[in-house]
Amino acid sequence: MKVYDSRHKDKLELTPLNTNEIRMYICGPTVYDDAHLGHARSAISFDLLARFLEIQGYKVVVAKNFTDIDDKLINKSFQTQTPLNELAKHYIEKYLQDMESLNVRRSHFEPRATEFLESMSSFIESLMQKDIAYRLPNGDICLEVSKDKDYGTLSKHFDDTDSIHRVEAEEGKRDQRDFVLWKAYKGQHDIGYESILGKGRPGWHIECSAMIDSVLAYKDKEFCIDIHAGGQDLFFPHHENEASQTRCLHNKELAKYWLHNGFVTINGEKMSKSLGNSFFIKDALQVYHGEILRNYLIGTHYRSPLHFNEEDLLQSKKRLDKIYRLKKRLDYAKVSLPKLLPLNTSFTSNSTCNKDFINAEEWDQFLTTYRHNLLKQAAKDFSGKFMESLNDDLNISLALSVIEEFIKEANEHLDNQPKDKIYKEQAKANLALIDFVLGLGVLSYSEYFQLGVNEEEKLKIEALIKERLEAKQAKDFTKADSIRSILENMGISIMDKSKDHTEWEKF
Repeated sequence: MKVYDSRHKDKLELTPLNTNEIRMYICGPTVYDDAHLGHARSAISFDLLARFLEIQGYKVVVAKNFTDIDDKLINKSFQTQTPLNELAKHYIEKYLQDMESLNVRRSHFEPRATEFLESMSSFIESLMQKDIAYRLPNGDICLEVSKDKDYGTLSKHFDDTDSIHRVEAEEGKRDQRDFVLWKAYKGQHDIGYESILGKGRPGWHIECSAMIDSVLAYKDKEFCIDIHAGGQDLFFPHHENEASQTRCLHNKELAKYWLHNGFVTINGEKMSKSLGNSFFIKDALQVYHGEILRNYLIGTHYRSPLHFNEEDLLQSKKRLDKIYRLKKRLDYAKVSLPKLLPLNTSFTSNSTCNKDFINAEEWDQFLTTYRHNLLKQAAKDFSGKFMESLNDDLNISLALSVIEEFIKEANEHLDNQPKDKIYKEQAKANLALIDFVLGLGVLSYSEYFQLGVNEEEKLKIEALIKERLEAKQAKDFTKADSIRSILENMGISIMDKSKDHTEWEKF
């Protein structure tokens, strides 16, 4: 597989540091508010990558962090008079619920910054002992960028003014590029933790480096991890500074590959909570089912900007409709896969706590068997084209065209040979492969075509269908036709499958 490495600005062959194992760190959210579609896109993009690597036989170990100590969190804590840990816990749980609705899988590790304060303090102390970090007059500790000869090689930001202005300007800095590793406690309206560095709290950049060191990093490889991923807005200064402090401490690079997903824009502006144009995931889920939303967000190549608009979303839904139409034609049974239980988290969203969770070892065993059976059963011409397209830096446009071609050919084949059982089983395996890699298929085809109908409406529809069936049995065809018209006016189409069974859909 080739991936676009942001450092080299080129597609590189993905060669893991350890045979058949890939370690990936994803920069997660700062949990001071609800997650927006920018967060959703990043999560879905790298969930797709992990799934695709797994189907190729790699063991993929993923860590995604939660930044639960930060200026924005502290400000909101004081504004709302809510304890910081309660505020963070609330938004972490909401984020996990949003991710489950989008069928984004849990990570092996979900570290929270406040769980690793000791690791961060030790990391910073080691940098001070190497004379690479120093203390400011106000007690803050900074990394001295001039002592990292490779600073700027990741983002290609070196001495330009715009870059400097994006780093905190503080009195006493030896170089305006120097960035804060530790923020000394400032008293009222601040939060601090006792540590070997004095009372204070970590800077943003140090959090990720220390958490990677603690839960994911190789100690004996050329790089700490295989892949570091996140949104383009994190490239500089966050990822540049992460790379720098890790390089200064360990004398090696943090990640072999750096991957960044593109922005989501609404009305031409990059989506962010600070801009005030956030389209929260929870709001989108009020209108669209998570699978429809995921299908839309996954349909634009992960590195390209995504200009969110409803017309494109509804167009992408037509593509999903075709997949579910074929599932219905094949009477395809929904595949319920187990869910990975994270190794180091106490957070389980309310909606997942009773689901079928398995541990990491069981997950690896399940994947090995499932992958083998799936690829064995799927049609080789389809799986070959599908995998080849995604091997090119997740070329989703090409992958979707392969799926379109398969659906068209499948329907033509079934028109001509409706009883071809061998073909049907292959087609079902193709659909299972699509579902696994793209993260679709959380609904049965009947559930999908009844989306947007609430329970009260379903009861009314079922009652009308029953009444119509009784009218037909009594040969009162005028009444039966009248009920069909009532259902059509409700936006419901019906299909008589037998004399005593009728299916319905919302159109």
